[in-house]
Amino acid sequence: MLTAIANTEQVDQAGAIRRLRRIRSSKNETRVDMKEKAAANDNWIALIEKVRDAKDRAAFAALFQHFAPRVKAFLMKSGAVESLAEECTQDVMATLWTKAHLFDPSRASASTWVFTIARNKKIDALRKMRRPEPEDLTWGPTDEPDAADVMSLRQESAKLSAAIAKLPEKQRELIERAYFGDLSHSEIAEVTGLPLGTIKSRIRLALERLRHAMG
Repeated sequence: MLTAIANTEQVDQAGAIRRLRRIRSSKNETRVDMKEKAAANDNWIALIEKVRDAKDRAAFAALFQHFAPRVKAFLMKSGAVESLAEECTQDVMATLWTKAHLFDPSRASASTWVFTIARNKKIDALRKMRRPEPEDLTWGPTDEPDAADVMSLRQESAKLSAAIAKLPEKQRELIERAYFGDLSHSEIAEVTGLPLGTIKSRIRLALERLRHAMG
């Protein structure tokens, strides 16, 4: 009888030890995960600051490659059709380029800021189309898109960047001002001194070249 009790106590102790180890392991994994997220956030903050301070294109390209496919996937998961998700994603990244100075790392992480912009862009787009916004819309980075989708979007982004780089300089400059600088045709005319008709013509030709390059 005493032997049985002793064996039972040993089993209980062994089980308690295993549970304690699992708890410690889980806590360690949580700490590692938090450290990795903090390190990643520090990296995105540094890149946003480079965009803010120096309009660093390499920093923007890194931000675009990471966030663009995730923003598009988030918007589509929240109910946006692909065309709307693509349009909003472009608006989000343009906002990141032109308004990086508005980001305050003391108030939100980089990803929270980007996904908040995405949600607001979608709401604005739906309002313009006079469609009601779903009441159960959530926001923030949820499930990651499939690796294949991310790779496809990265390839498309790289292809587009290469196509823009091959444009004639006069056309490339106007495309960058219109889409990266988020300027209207009239604003570009004020900045460059070019006639509005010339600006529209060059942008139209550039877009035709890009559509052909993108297939």
